Amino acid sequence: MAFRFLIVDDSAAMRAVVHRVLTMTGVEIAGCWEAANGEEALAVLAGQKVDLILTDINMPRMDGEQFVAKLVATEELRGIPVLVVSSAQTEMRAMRMMALGARGFVKKPFLPETLREQLLPLLGVSHAA
Repeated sequence: MAFRFLIVDDSAAMRAVVHRVLTMTGVEIAGCWEAANGEEALAVLAGQKVDLILTDINMPRMDGEQFVAKLVATEELRGIPVLVVSSAQTEMRAMRMMALGARGFVKKPFLPETLREQLLPLLGVSHAA
């Protein structure tokens, strides 16, 4: 089964890294969209259906906390799993994101295996090629 992803991060370089790591997970990618902040991500979601969102926390205009809060407040978007990929190192920040509705948290910098371990269960996949 192929999956569609949305990567939300204000760093184009980090979006590229996350995209490259997604290709290394063995999960088939049907589409991968990018956004530099929560506002852009919501605009993408208005026109694209995605299976999983990977988002940073610290971003301009609409940060990850605001974005996830907006997702869970929107009926047609609240079911999309969100995996936070962030350099925010405090346990409190991670717990806040999980309380808002995020389903996983990966600290930057990360190993590809770490992202894969968090990603597969969120997609309902026990293993990938």
